[in-house]
Amino acid sequence: MATITLEEMVLQRLRTLPVDRQAEVLDFVEFLSQKGAHGLRRRNPIGLFADLGIEISDEDFAAARAELWRGFPRDIAL
Repeated sequence: MATITLEEMVLQRLRTLPVDRQAEVLDFVEFLSQKGAHGLRRRNPIGLFADLGIEISDEDFAAARAELWRGFPRDIAL
C-alpha cells in the first residue's frame, strides 16, 4: 500500500475547495513564506513609511510630546 505524502494530502484537500478559498490558501502560503524569510524581527517604522513621503522633524516630535504631557499631574506623592 502506497503512503500518501503531506503534499499530496494538501493538494487533495485544496482541490475540493471553491476557487475563492483556494486563493485564501495561496495568500496564507505566501504569508508563511515571507514570515520564514524575514523571521519575526521588528522593522524600523521609518523604513515602513518611507514611501509615503512623510517628514517629521525633531520640533514636531517635541511639540507632540509637550502636548501629550501638558495635563499630566507633576506633584504626585508616592
